[in-house]
Amino acid sequence: MTVTSNPAPDIAAPPQTHHKGKHWIDDWRPEDPEFWNGTGRPIARRNLIFSIFAEHIGFSVWLLWSIVVVQMTAAADGSAAASGWALTTTQALWLVAVPSGVGAFLRIPYTFAVPVFGGRNWTVVSALLLLIPCLLMSWAVSDPGFSFVGLCLIAATAGFGGGNFASSMANISFFYPEREKGWALGLNAAGGNIGVAVAQKIIPLVVVAGGGVALSRAGLFYVPLAIAAAVCAFLFMNNLTEAKADVKPVFQSLRHRDTWIMSLLYIGTFGSFIGYSAAFPTLLKAVFDRGDIALAWAFLGAGIGSVARPLGGKLSDHYGGARITALSFVMLAVGAAAALWSVNAVNLPMFFVAFMFLFVATGIGNGSTYRMISKIFRVKGEDAGGAPETMVLMRRQAAGALGIISSVGAFGGFVVPLAYAWSKAQFGNIQPALQFYVVFFILLLAVTWFFYIRKSTRMGQVGV
Repeated sequence: MTVTSNPAPDIAAPPQTHHKGKHWIDDWRPEDPEFWNGTGRPIARRNLIFSIFAEHIGFSVWLLWSIVVVQMTAAADGSAAASGWALTTTQALWLVAVPSGVGAFLRIPYTFAVPVFGGRNWTVVSALLLLIPCLLMSWAVSDPGFSFVGLCLIAATAGFGGGNFASSMANISFFYPEREKGWALGLNAAGGNIGVAVAQKIIPLVVVAGGGVALSRAGLFYVPLAIAAAVCAFLFMNNLTEAKADVKPVFQSLRHRDTWIMSLLYIGTFGSFIGYSAAFPTLLKAVFDRGDIALAWAFLGAGIGSVARPLGGKLSDHYGGARITALSFVMLAVGAAAALWSVNAVNLPMFFVAFMFLFVATGIGNGSTYRMISKIFRVKGEDAGGAPETMVLMRRQAAGALGIISSVGAFGGFVVPLAYAWSKAQFGNIQPALQFYVVFFILLLAVTWFFYIRKSTRMGQVGV
């Protein structure tokens, strides 16, 4: 598909390599108001819709183990669960941490996949890859005698779903103009993030439908949905030539100090979101022995965090991403302190409310940090002269940085459950882990202020 339009006099279209095939778009100028309003917006919206669908299924599969392990963990007295499994709390937390770690690692090659294969093409492939963890899970969980090492290896394949986020966000970042990226990327991410909540709400009902506990249905449930996501991407999405087969911009983004600073900040926001989402159901059972609440209500955390994400992007469009990110770290520190108090006081209602507040803060911070990235690279392009070819290069570097930052940040989802597992094993409780998080969030608040809010810095002057 080749879209043509007379370019605005002051916005030159960069030379492009033309591709064969109706799903390729060779002329794409979202910053040209005439092009965007007449041609670009409907195409961008269509790609965003089906990107959200595919990413939603990816996230659901990525965090599928977070709810399945609740019905595989032994009760406080050591007795087996209704499924026949009797995992320890440490084993359960490992099973929810491993997919997060693998997913974080895969986000790097998934970022490269968009410029190499095309956004639409890679969405098809990445959706079909989800069949592997789904089918393997359905086979393994049917046998309570299955080895724990085998479970970990199979859980690792769920990381395919985590990689989807990087390629999806990098792809959508090319479709939208700078002034609308905060909202568009927020919607795309939120649609994916909410897959965690949907899985944590639906799967407990699916596995007990008709009586008994059939954990194999958890994986089988997402098989047709993964296929549907691949078919929709194949039929309705597009590849942009602007996201050309050139991985150099991804490597070039690594040279910028801001890429690494934003990676650290994203550990605090998205790493906390995915880590808390994975660990929260298990913590409810481990700390308060309330597996019933974990299965019925734990989904609210991921749901609230997902809904708050586009709000973070929208607020950042108006007030600046750095200020909203700083606000999110204040909220995260307060929430972690409240959770610490609730554990010391053995107060389940306060523990639940504190985690809901934490999820809201992670959602807002996720949206605001992603908004900062595109703005930072736009400022860098303007400082380098602002020529059309320079701005295109910076958009490509920003897309590469999005993938790198999302990968580093997602490792927080691996560390958080393991920090709780270590704390529980070494001290018999999770208080030390919560104490660390309070200090960590305050440190990230200071980093945000120092590099992006201080008026003596370039980014602080332009209100990144």
